[in-house]
Order: sequence, then C-alpha cells, then structure tokens
Amino acid sequence: MKLYSLCVIYKGATKANLLKAAYDLSSFSFFQRSSVQEFMTFTSALIVERSTQGSRASVKEQEYLCHVYVRNDNLSAVVIADTEYPQRVCFSLLEKVLEEFSRQVDSINWPSGNPESINYKALDIHLAKYQNPREADAMTKVQAELDETKIILHNTMESLLDRGEKLDDLVAKSEHLGNQSKAFYKTARKQNSCCEIM
Repeated sequence: MKLYSLCVIYKGATKANLLKAAYDLSSFSFFQRSSVQEFMTFTSALIVERSTQGSRASVKEQEYLCHVYVRNDNLSAVVIADTEYPQRVCFSLLEKVLEEFSRQVDSINWPSGNPESINYKALDIHLAKYQNPREADAMTKVQAELDETKIILHNTMESLLDRGEKLDDLVAKSEHLGNQSKAFYKTARKQNSCCEIM
C-alpha cells in the first residue's frame, strides 16, 4: 500500500490551478521521477477539471487509483495511490487536507495561487503520515486490531480443539486402561486363589 501524490487544486471556470503538491516517488528510478511527477500533476489537474462540484470519485489509471474530492467552493484535492490502498482512508485524508488548507490559506489566493506563493507546509507531513493507513486512520487501526484478535481467537480455538481431542484420546485410553486393569486384577486374583496356603 502506497501513496504517491497529494495535490491541492483550485477548480477554475476553464482550467484547474495547482496550489500545492507533495510527492513520494522513492519507488521510481531517479531518472523517471520528474516524468512521473509531471504525469501525476497533469492527471490530477485533468481529473479535477472533469469532476463536478461537491463530488468525490475514484479513477483507475493503469495500476494507480486517483481519488478526487471537489468541494462546493471549488477547492479540490487529489491523492494518487496504488490499488491496494483503502479508499475510505484516501477520502478521509482528502477531507482533512482541504479543511486544514481552507483554514490556513485565504480563499482570495486560490484562483491565482501557485505552489511557490501558497504557504501551506503540512502536505508533505500528511503524505508521509498516511503511508501506513493503519497508523494514520483510527478506524483502520481498530479494524487491524480486530483482525489480529480474530486470528488469535482462531488459533486459540484450534489449539483448544487439538487439546480437546488429545484429552478425549487420554480419557478413552484411561477407560481402556481401566478395563485392562480390572481384567488384570481379576486374572491375578484367580491365579493367586489357587496358590493360597492354608
């Protein structure tokens, strides 16, 4: 599970305007990174331009999923992730980033802003934090803990059943041994009865 790109974009009347972006391209070779970054920026802007106000969507592009959230005030965010990354966590990240961004950056700067002029430093932090969805999102963390508990519970039940089967075998053996002991005792008693000294 990996996040590659997180962009904040203003959806203008004719064109999308990139306000701030963060990238994690460490999984690409050094020589590919600039091309991949351009592709991700272009794709993010294109998705925002083609999305309607107040909408959320996920678009599959090759082996990536692009999650977009366009608010009613035209402030938008796009996160590009691999197909394994949980969709719900992506949308909670987008909502959090847009909420924070709108509080820190005045809406007057949105239509004309650019990555150099916009003062918003938290995008890289969010991208790094959300690389592990279990740590970043409380609900995902709880779900992972539940899954672990379920696995432990299944292991415990299996070991309990194994132990139960072993106990059943022991009980059966002890019953069998008990019957053999009784038979031995009776046989020994008969044998000893003929040899009694009077």
